[in-house]
Amino acid sequence: MGQQIIIKKETQLPTKIEDLAKFILILPEKLKSVRAEISAIDKLKLSKDVYDQKMREARWLSGISLDAFAKMGEFIKKIPKDNPEKKRIVGRGESLRNMGITQKIGDQCQTLAENKDIIEQVKVEAEAEDDLPTRTEVLRRVAEKKREESKNKEIPAMPENKYQLIYADPPWMYDVDLSSGATRSPENNYPVMDLDALKNFGEKVREISNKDCVLFMWITAPKLNWMNDVLEAWGFEYKTNLIWDKIKPNMGHYSSVRHEILVIAGKGNCSPTCDGKTIQSIDSVQSIEKSARHSEKPQEFRKIIEKLYPTYKKIELFARGNAPKGWTFWGNEQNAD
Repeated sequence: MGQQIIIKKETQLPTKIEDLAKFILILPEKLKSVRAEISAIDKLKLSKDVYDQKMREARWLSGISLDAFAKMGEFIKKIPKDNPEKKRIVGRGESLRNMGITQKIGDQCQTLAENKDIIEQVKVEAEAEDDLPTRTEVLRRVAEKKREESKNKEIPAMPENKYQLIYADPPWMYDVDLSSGATRSPENNYPVMDLDALKNFGEKVREISNKDCVLFMWITAPKLNWMNDVLEAWGFEYKTNLIWDKIKPNMGHYSSVRHEILVIAGKGNCSPTCDGKTIQSIDSVQSIEKSARHSEKPQEFRKIIEKLYPTYKKIELFARGNAPKGWTFWGNEQNAD
């Protein structure tokens, strides 16, 4: 862990990112120790003054921990994102790993940095209720806020053009218990769609798809049982798939999951328009480390699609950000960073 960082009541947050990283790794352990003392005090029925004193200490530690995570998030945002084309530059992911910060913690730090108002609300309410302000509660409220904002966000109209290629990353709905503050759930990051909603969306897909059309559709292993229903509703037949190996494991219910599936389907004449040598140069398994942003797909897959269908008119559905040259983007986050 390096040099010991002593936590005192008058603590000022470290001004260097390396020191702050050590600080946020130590704080949860210190808080865990104090909470254990509180539990023992309560169990032994010691005086209320002793209990109150320890609760004040724990509440202060919880509050300073939230502030430290938020400040770390500000630092992280200033680190350049990973860029596979500039391997000599140490990007965000490697920088955090070198400091012992996991991708999940780095993601949470950035979320807290963007929601300091919610941190203060949680602190005030925790003190009023003789409770502790926790990261879980802040993240739960942030997720709730995002869901409400998404509900009120106007969905853009679908283009009236016809497209020969459709690239889609549908917002699959999962059976996840959100009551425990499961912040990595899709529902906490964007509006999701159940099977009926996805099948009904097929009417819009059919309107924009050319009679000869190819579909590249992302799907996760738990949703494979929905695949044929969605493809049929959208007017496509399954052809094959590509696999995204995320390199690092992710949380799963039956095993740790490090892959995602890019289904390739078509209707009419949908064969690649490039030469055979280009086709054989593309590996069906692409090993690319995932970014910290929830559900974000690597740019490399769009480049693969462009190689296979260099002249096709292309649209990306449920897209984020700004469309690159040769693409049309559609989705409620199409211009979001």
